[in-house]
Amino acid sequence: MPYMPGAVPGQPDEDAVAQDAAEAEAAFSHEAVAPDATASYGTHPDQLVDFYAPRSGGGSLSGGPGGSNGAGGGSSAPARAPLVVVLHGGAWRAAYDRRHISPFAAFLAGRGFAVASVEYRRGPGGDGGVESGEAGRWPETFDDVAAAMDALPDLAAGVLPQADVGRTVVTGHSAGGHLALWASARHLLPADSPWRAAATPLRGVVALAPIADLVRAEELGVCSHASAQLLGGAGRFEERLPYADPVALLPTGVATTLVQGRTDIVVPPRVAESFADAAAKAGEPVRLVLLDGAGHFPLIDPVTEACARVAEEIARLARLA
Repeated sequence: MPYMPGAVPGQPDEDAVAQDAAEAEAAFSHEAVAPDATASYGTHPDQLVDFYAPRSGGGSLSGGPGGSNGAGGGSSAPARAPLVVVLHGGAWRAAYDRRHISPFAAFLAGRGFAVASVEYRRGPGGDGGVESGEAGRWPETFDDVAAAMDALPDLAAGVLPQADVGRTVVTGHSAGGHLALWASARHLLPADSPWRAAATPLRGVVALAPIADLVRAEELGVCSHASAQLLGGAGRFEERLPYADPVALLPTGVATTLVQGRTDIVVPPRVAESFADAAAKAGEPVRLVLLDGAGHFPLIDPVTEACARVAEEIARLARLA
């Protein structure tokens, strides 16, 4: 199912709309790629992680359904590869699950990474007051991302022994980019937050066209005001920002790269630029990579130059000492 959460207001011109539609169609033309193994981090049907073994390193998977899940054959100890945690986008809406990003996850595995693609609860849900098609669940969306990140080291050790969890990079696209930034900053959450955690030794976060500044996103009406819906509606938006907005959790001390298409009309560059400006003011400049000629979807389309650039940025952070 194509992920078309809605462009921002301002009436983008016909050429921009046509480009966006073509890029979306191309990105979602790829068949879903089955993982090598799937593991649960909770009891809800959406509390799952799909694992993709690094294709350049060989080795085999263990601990999946039915025992061994061969990904490359052979019984010798596999070479260990950086672990990339993938958080999918889709405006935190229930219609969009991890399947649409599975070709991207497989692409990263083909580049030699061990990959963990996380599913999480999306809207509608919560206290029953969220209408169908609205974004996110409060607090379940955040419950799940926090639980998945906490469980991943042990899950990866049991299911994907090729993964070097000491070289973990988190990436996410669009709404998943927001969650990737948030997950890397949990050590800065308010003291009363149930999701607060000790600083995680991540190598970095690569956020792709992220909804990185919830206030700026709401000003622009990004994804039909999905950010306000995620936080439970306009009446709860301000009070919940300190617990959910990446801009409120700066500086993080985690190496951060934002990759953004210059022609993106779904989550426009102004959102990433706002986060980068806030980070600089907090004394922590982030790397902002603006890609000419690219919109929202080429960043996760395995056949594009933009997607290859994303892999390069992930590799750069994975190599950091």
